[in-house]
Order: sequence, then C-alpha cells, then structure tokens
Amino acid sequence: MASYYKLDLEERKNLGTSAARSIRRNGGVLVNYYYTGEENKNFLIDKKSLQKAIQSGNRVFELDINNETIYAMIKDAQYHPVTEQILHIDLLRVRRDEKMKISIPLVLEGNSAGVVQGGILTQTLSNIDIQCFPTDVPENIIVDITKLDLNSSITAGDLKLDEDITLETLPDTTIVACNEPKVELEPTVDEIADTDDGASVQEDSSSDVDSKETNSDENKKES
Repeated sequence: MASYYKLDLEERKNLGTSAARSIRRNGGVLVNYYYTGEENKNFLIDKKSLQKAIQSGNRVFELDINNETIYAMIKDAQYHPVTEQILHIDLLRVRRDEKMKISIPLVLEGNSAGVVQGGILTQTLSNIDIQCFPTDVPENIIVDITKLDLNSSITAGDLKLDEDITLETLPDTTIVACNEPKVELEPTVDEIADTDDGASVQEDSSSDVDSKETNSDENKKES
C-alpha cells in the first residue's frame, strides 16, 4: 500500500512571463495541473517543499484543490540548464479506482555469486514500467542478484511482482548481467615472428632505396 506525500499548492493569480520570473525569484516553482476532461489549472509551490516531496521517493502525491482531496503524479519537470534548479512541473491527476502506467526505479540487492567468482556486474536498466492502481504504487522494486552466476542475466520477466501490478516493460529486457572480464591475449610466438619478418623486410626495402639514392648521387658527381 502506497503512502502519500501532501503537496501544498497555491493558486496562481498572475500569469505571464514577468509573473513567472517573479515567482521563481521568490523561491517558487510553477505548477500545471491537468486531467483528461477537466480544465487545466495553474498553481505554484515552494521550491524547498517540492524538493522534499521528490526526495521522499513517493510517486503519487496528495493535493487539496477546492477543498477536495485528489491525487496526482509528476508527469514532467523542467530544470534550469545551468543551475539545474527545478523551474516547472506538470501534475497529472490519477484516480484511485483507475490503473495507471508509471516508471519505477530498480534497486539491486545482495552479492552476486558471479561477482564472487571474479565476474563483472553490469546494470543496463534502472527503471521499469508497470501498470497498477495508485494505492499499489511501490517506491521501488528490489532485484535480488544473490543467485546471479557468471555469464547469466536477470530480465524484467524474471521479477516477482505483486499480483495487482502488471509489467509493461518487455519481459526479455535485460536488467543486470554478470560476465567474465575480457582478457587481452598475449601474442603467440608465430605472431611475433611474423611481425619481426615484416619489420626486416621493410628495413631491407629501406636499405635498397637508400643504396640506390646514394649511387645516383655519386653518378651525378662523376658526370
């Protein structure tokens, strides 16, 4: 069962570029709230309060709009290209009786048997897409890698999800793999011999060219 972090929104009375700049200068973040079939609404929220909400790990948040408790998720966020400060978020309303599609972070847990044997662990997927009710949204999904051996992998389809959660990511998508480290082979005796022979031929060719150039110069002097 998911817990909800409450966002304290304030209605935006002044719209436009100058008003938006003023809000940001005073530590606010612009909020656009929307839901299919409803009119979009504009709010603002304190930046520090929003950062705490994001850091809480929650994916669904509780809102109080017109004295009605509703739920929403952050659908999109805009950040300053230099300072990386959050500037704007889009909140999409979700209903507790309707399933929603959402991306959930994956957390590796345990010590891989393959790593103990000298293998290298590579995680290629950090989030998976699932579908569930807002009340069933997990903060993260644990991936147990204890039994992950050398030259083996764990895919999205290998995850054990609650019966109320449907996997949206392709089941054969690799999450993490453990492989033997690549070893650079030493050159064989024959390869070394071939290299030496090639170098010798090149040196001989260079010597012949130098000899011909020397003879040519001497002939010119005699003339």
